[in-house]
Amino acid sequence: MAMYIRVKRSRTTYFIQCEPTETILQIKEKLRVLIDQPVNDQRLILLETREVLDDTKSLADQKVENDAVVALTLKQDDNNEFEDVNVVRPDDFYQSRDPDSSTNW
Repeated sequence: MAMYIRVKRSRTTYFIQCEPTETILQIKEKLRVLIDQPVNDQRLILLETREVLDDTKSLADQKVENDAVVALTLKQDDNNEFEDVNVVRPDDFYQSRDPDSSTNW
C-alpha cells in the first residue's frame, strides 16, 4: 500500500511516495536524485521521536507512518559530522500586521 512521507530541510519540503517495506537507503536514493547529494552524506531523522533512521531497516520496521515528517541533514564538508536539524515551521513566516492584534498574516 503506497504512502508518502514529508522530508524537510530548512525551508524546503520533499513529498516522497514510498512503500512501508522500502528501506531508508532506498528513500535516500530517491532524495539523491532530487538534491544531488550522495546517500552517505544524508541523514534522516524522524521528527516525532528525534530518532536517526537506520539505512538497513524499512519504514515499517522503524514505525514511520503515512504522512510522517522526517528531517534531512547533510554531512558537513570540513569533517565527518552532520549539520544540525534546521526545519522552519510555517508559523515562523507569519508576522502580525498590527502589534496589538493576535491575528497572523
